[in-house]
Amino acid sequence: MASVTFKNLNKTYPNGFVSVKNVSLSIEDGEFVTFYGPSGCGKSTILRMIGGLEDITSGEIYLGTELLNDTLPKDRRLAMAFQNYILYKYLNVYDNMSLGLRLRNLPRGVIDTRVKIAAEFLGIASVIDKKIKAISEADKQKVALGRAIVCDPKVLLVDEEFARQSEQRRSEMIADINKINKDRGITVLYVTNDYDEAITLGHKVIFMKDGEITEVRKNCKRV
Repeated sequence: MASVTFKNLNKTYPNGFVSVKNVSLSIEDGEFVTFYGPSGCGKSTILRMIGGLEDITSGEIYLGTELLNDTLPKDRRLAMAFQNYILYKYLNVYDNMSLGLRLRNLPRGVIDTRVKIAAEFLGIASVIDKKIKAISEADKQKVALGRAIVCDPKVLLVDEEFARQSEQRRSEMIADINKINKDRGITVLYVTNDYDEAITLGHKVIFMKDGEITEVRKNCKRV
């Protein structure tokens, strides 16, 4: 199951700043959930704790029935689309997308199949042999998403900085993420400070302020 559960989740930094305050929440398998709120409200910190990029001060995070607190980031069945996605510009698209699979020592045939299916799915099969430095910025973002989904994640985490770009590219990226959610059944957790985007994208919107959940709105209109 790709459900995600927070139980009394807290994050306090060494300087005493409390970023997340006693957050409890259940996200169902296959949902597209948006976290909405102003900068500094704790929404991105929650995503980073789920991904293992931030330590948890107290509380618990579960993926299905698996407690993630002490699980290394590389061992979590998650994919992250954050601002600082690193693509190796002197490698081609195929090699960038297959890197994580090769590090896991998967058979060459499995790697080849997964990469080609993901490239076709995202509409970048025609550039699969091109070097990263030779493709468009929009295609680079698709490569970053492709590299995430080839690992067969249960959950995709998307930070607002990943989506901070021109309106056209943002719309294309959102369409890709919607497709990943609907066609591949991957649970999506998406952070945004755009109200209209928040209420039209997800099955569920989590409104946050000062580290706390102020409202959970379900059955929102989807684009």
